[in-house]
Amino acid sequence: MNFHSVSSTNFRRFWFGQTLSQFGTRIGTLGLSVTAVELLDADTRQIGVLAAASTVCYLLIGLPAGAWVDRLLKRKTMMWAALIRCLTILTVPLLWLTGDLRIEVLYGVAVLVGVVSVFFDVAYQSFVPVLVPEEEIGAANARLEATAQVSTLGGPALAGLLMRVVSAPVVMLVDAFTYLVSFLSLSVTKDAEQKPAPAAGARNRLLTDIAEGLRFVRDQPVIRRLAVSMGVSNFFATVVSTLVPVLVIRTIGFDSFMLGLIMTCGAAGGVLGALLAPKARQRFSAGTVMSCGLLTAAFFTIANPVAVVIAPHSKVLAGAVLLLGEFGMTVGALLFNVTQVSLRQTLCPKNLLGRMNASVRFVVWGSMPLAALVAGWLGSAIGVKATLWVGVAGSLATVLPILTIDRVMAARTAAAQTQEPEAVR
Repeated sequence: MNFHSVSSTNFRRFWFGQTLSQFGTRIGTLGLSVTAVELLDADTRQIGVLAAASTVCYLLIGLPAGAWVDRLLKRKTMMWAALIRCLTILTVPLLWLTGDLRIEVLYGVAVLVGVVSVFFDVAYQSFVPVLVPEEEIGAANARLEATAQVSTLGGPALAGLLMRVVSAPVVMLVDAFTYLVSFLSLSVTKDAEQKPAPAAGARNRLLTDIAEGLRFVRDQPVIRRLAVSMGVSNFFATVVSTLVPVLVIRTIGFDSFMLGLIMTCGAAGGVLGALLAPKARQRFSAGTVMSCGLLTAAFFTIANPVAVVIAPHSKVLAGAVLLLGEFGMTVGALLFNVTQVSLRQTLCPKNLLGRMNASVRFVVWGSMPLAALVAGWLGSAIGVKATLWVGVAGSLATVLPILTIDRVMAARTAAAQTQEPEAVR
């Protein structure tokens, strides 16, 4: 029996567990926010700290996680991460039942789940080549990505629907269950990976590899501009997204189901943006597609503060504006994101791809904890609506670093063509 095949029972075990885990992640993310807002009456500053706690792991361990995972067995790493996530999430409903749930507990849960998720995600992305033969890697990734998109579309809506029936902490039991299933599915998955022998001078080699990736991003002019643009974009997008639960549930007065529906609508826009990006790239330059994508995302971000203005007159219209805004914002964001990822992959040498991606992720995702804290502080100081307008203004500025990317790429191509004959001579 061929265990190492996309059509095998072995792969389907892995696939089934990861599909449920993806749903759980979407449910848990929404469940933590709603628990903080509805049950613990968290203010905007505390919501900002909670969001920062969920993302600070990328800043703390984002760079070395890939190198560490390469020295461990990937399936074992994922199993431990899934089990730790399950047990950590279980503390929320248990402490809620005993009356001991506090916002500080949610901070700790968010940090620990975030840390182990970094290791799980890095190992997960590297496990498919271990699990299936080389000629089936594309098919395996296609199946996994398809179910990831389905979970992104359906997870928030399912969480919102469940929270209409039971409270948010009880919904966290569903999240914990999905991680348990992920652990069990990995425990019965077969692979032939051997633990690599420890390298001499591993610590120094790790630091050298990290530094090399960071230098490449700094010195490559196109990728450097993309990293700056994405860092600024993620910062202001996090400012806005941190306050969306407060905006929807407290400021306007919708329930958690509406919040889940808005997130699902955004995921649908992301699917459309991903489909449009290759077609747009065939007709227009990379710089044009990325600039239009960022400007589109910034334009539709205006829907959030506009909904606050409309809500006193018509909650139905405010809800429609929020749904449309989230949809349009993610269409633009994915137009940009799909294009920039492909561009980075073509500009980076293959032996540096992992470290380049880790370095860019460090810069881009590392801005999120600070942005979440700023969102909470500004929300308390000047109000939710004013803070959302700050997010809109900042989003418009994200296009500035990439406006000249086409010109920079053309200049580098011309320089390379000029130098090549001289090198031959």
